[in-house]
Amino acid sequence: MARLTLHATGRASPELVWERYASLDEWAAWSPQIKAVHCPRRRLTSGMSGTVESVAGVRAAFTVETVDHQGRQWSWRVRLGPVALRLGHEVRAHADGSTTTLTTQGPRLALLAYAPLARLALHRLVRP
Repeated sequence: MARLTLHATGRASPELVWERYASLDEWAAWSPQIKAVHCPRRRLTSGMSGTVESVAGVRAAFTVETVDHQGRQWSWRVRLGPVALRLGHEVRAHADGSTTTLTTQGPRLALLAYAPLARLALHRLVRP
């Protein structure tokens, strides 16, 4: 099991960045690999599950493990076939904007393949 941590800093406020995470309807706007999130709940909640659909039409199952709205942190597990990843997200205030951190755990090749898309998404997430 490998671990990879990525960061992005931008001018969007921590409140705005957190709202982009907390509203599942926002995910496709900042994450270019996501076409849709299929889940009965539309707000981030511990224990919720569903699928994330990529722009290529591939669906990966997910389960949200933890959500701390006050601390602006959350984690989830995503599975596509035999590959499972655990992703932890955190949003912090930084100068006149925010920093978001993503820590991923899973098979090394999967993390390396996902990293370029994740970097792009994180930078879009913190834009005003």
